[in-house]
Amino acid sequence: MKKRDVLLTALLLVVFSFSLIGAGQGEKSVSEGLDRSKYFITVATGPTSGLYYPIGGAFASLLKNRLGYQTSAQATGASAENLTLILEKRAEIAIAMSDVVAQAYDSFGAYDGKKPATELRALMNLYPNIVQLVTTERTGIKKFTDLKGKRVGVGAPNSGVEVNARMMYEAHGMTYADSRVDYLNYGEAIGQLKNNLVDAVFVTSGVPNATVMELGTTHQIVIVPIEGEPLDNLMAKYPFFVRAVIEADAYGTTGDVNTTAVNNILVLHKDMDSDVVYDMTKGIFENIEDIQAAHSTARENVRLDNAKNGVGIPFHEGAERYYREMGL
Repeated sequence: MKKRDVLLTALLLVVFSFSLIGAGQGEKSVSEGLDRSKYFITVATGPTSGLYYPIGGAFASLLKNRLGYQTSAQATGASAENLTLILEKRAEIAIAMSDVVAQAYDSFGAYDGKKPATELRALMNLYPNIVQLVTTERTGIKKFTDLKGKRVGVGAPNSGVEVNARMMYEAHGMTYADSRVDYLNYGEAIGQLKNNLVDAVFVTSGVPNATVMELGTTHQIVIVPIEGEPLDNLMAKYPFFVRAVIEADAYGTTGDVNTTAVNNILVLHKDMDSDVVYDMTKGIFENIEDIQAAHSTARENVRLDNAKNGVGIPFHEGAERYYREMGL
């Protein structure tokens, strides 16, 4: 190789190296170039009686107090309503159950016949939502098939709880026609259970749930198991379900109870600015203790090494960029 060719090659390598450094610095300066105060972030949560509300509120507070975004935490009917808010761009971030998200994204189950919601993107996994079929000693309900002829609170129509309840009936070879169902959110339904106006209530949330714990101050709680062949069938048809156990000390039951769970995730719209999503994702994990302080369930589950588990839809490119930087 001629001397001038060697010099030219060396020069090109130097230029290329500086280009890489510049690109890295450009990515690192994304956060510094944002005027966060110009962005208003609405976080869609859930009913005030559940975990979505305090945990969603913690995200809104972190984004505002730690990062400087304008934020609001909005109480909602939870998963189904939250997806509508995201798709209609009336909220920027929302908490939703991964089974509801999967059904909306791929247009099956509760969303059969509807346009696939392929605009949805994931920000991060949060924590498992545990299916809790709650009753009291008074009702005599011990197993799922005992719900036949009983008054059952199945959740607000098309909420994540109600979608879960429908699938639990299906897994046990039953339908809503086998019971007298009330479409109440679980906070209202637990109130009805206290007054003997319903016999059992579906609560799909983290454990322990404050509303269920409050029931335990006046009644002996019974959690109906979901297990055996029905659970096997459920997991075979809907792979987003996993096995779970509600330990006896959660609600003072006579023993541990087998059940199932799905993950809760943070979702947003694919059109949201990539640099903003990157900045928020980075800021959240750099201040993750704020989220973990919101509830013991968040403290146990919301962390970086769990961020990509059990999501089931594509991640937003801004979030994916951060996860790549962190080696995920």
